[in-house]
Amino acid sequence: MAYVNSVTAVSTGAPSVPPASVPSSRAAESYLRRANNLPSRGRDPRPLHKRILTSPWTWVTVAAVVLYATALFDIYQGLVKTVQVPGGEVPGLSNAALRQGASYAAPTLAFWVVVYLIADRFRPQRPLVWFLALGWGGCGAVWISANVNTWAAYLMAVTGSGDPASAARPAVFVAPFVEEAMKATVLFWLAILARYRLTSKASLITLGGLSAAGFAFTENILYYARTITYSSITIDVGDAKAAIAQQVLIRGVLTAFGHPLFTMMTATGLAIAIRTRSKVVRILAPLAGYLLAAFLHMVFNSQATLQSISGFLTFIFFVAFPIVLVAVIYAVWQEIAQSRLIRSRLTDYVRMGWLAERDPVVFSRLRTRFHALVVALTRGWTCWLATVRIQRAMTEMAFLRDAEARGIVDAAANLRAQDLLLTIRANRSVAVADPRGQRLNLPHLSLPALFRRPRRPDSNGFGGWPTPGAGNGAVTGYSAVDPSWGPPPG
Repeated sequence: MAYVNSVTAVSTGAPSVPPASVPSSRAAESYLRRANNLPSRGRDPRPLHKRILTSPWTWVTVAAVVLYATALFDIYQGLVKTVQVPGGEVPGLSNAALRQGASYAAPTLAFWVVVYLIADRFRPQRPLVWFLALGWGGCGAVWISANVNTWAAYLMAVTGSGDPASAARPAVFVAPFVEEAMKATVLFWLAILARYRLTSKASLITLGGLSAAGFAFTENILYYARTITYSSITIDVGDAKAAIAQQVLIRGVLTAFGHPLFTMMTATGLAIAIRTRSKVVRILAPLAGYLLAAFLHMVFNSQATLQSISGFLTFIFFVAFPIVLVAVIYAVWQEIAQSRLIRSRLTDYVRMGWLAERDPVVFSRLRTRFHALVVALTRGWTCWLATVRIQRAMTEMAFLRDAEARGIVDAAANLRAQDLLLTIRANRSVAVADPRGQRLNLPHLSLPALFRRPRRPDSNGFGGWPTPGAGNGAVTGYSAVDPSWGPPPG
């Protein structure tokens, strides 16, 4: 396969593919792509239904949905029944309490979903991947964590209500390690299935944040429903509405950052491991991120369990919020770093003669990319799809070049680069590749003459309101001027 001859014939001095990277057959090319975790060549020509039935993502999704539904049903069965424990009982939760708790927890979930989807803009994942991460956190991770935490609570001979969520020792020494491991499990599975698409820290932080947001959503429902149920069966709570409002304020607002912040540590460590060649770093980086996440979770739970309300709020404002601020600054910096990486790596292709000189600047700025999508949307569905394809191909080429420079992929990257370059050239003539100086193609809306504002007459007396008494017929031309006309004599 002659890469330069078939794709970059317009360029001069472009490097050719090293002979060792040219496969001798289609099977050899497929092997090189699989060895580097690169997508296969071209589009599958088979019908849509066959592609869906043979896609591994289809069966991964089916298995995930079955697992999520089973986990939720088992959690529900354990919540609605009253459990007898030493020293008392844990009352079951009613459906009304669960529904009300879900309504209180939904705004927090919606906030985090919007934040993370906005953050993952340069190379967004498939909606299916977002669903897998969010569903795992809200269903699978909660289910496993609840069973392990309950088992550990009984092993530690917890006294009192028997509710592991309210016990100090499992909440401090068990729950952080179990919950952080469960929330991050989906990240490791996605790294195995689609490592090629997990290219940046921002992408891993987004998926980890979605898993954490789903976990917090289900956990908040349980806490809110318990508060509602307990306040309805005892007078010790006092004002039931005030108790529920306090719970929502603390868990849904003031400490809503908790689970996303902790899981961010593990996601960052995994992202570092994916983008390095060092085997030592690949092992130690995720482990260090996980241990840091568990440590922060442990400190948080210890303060929430052992401190009074005033002491816990002091911890939140003077310790937790500064840590959150540092994490936010780090996440924003990752967006800036992605922009710089895309610009520098696309510049490499410009020097090879494969891309236009304006491409690195246009496709490395989020506002320019968004402007291009808006302009393309006003020019039709075909133009918009072509713009989306060219933006994704440009971003993928930049990360592909970065992986090649880091030594993560070998010369087989040229095979994928050819596919991307062909996609770019096929869509460039239709897409809005450079929106600078282009305007929206909005339809012209003409108002009826009755509602139009009249123009002022110009210096020659034209324009303005029509002459009174003028006919309503259409004017076909101007009348001839009599050259003998003039003022009366004398």
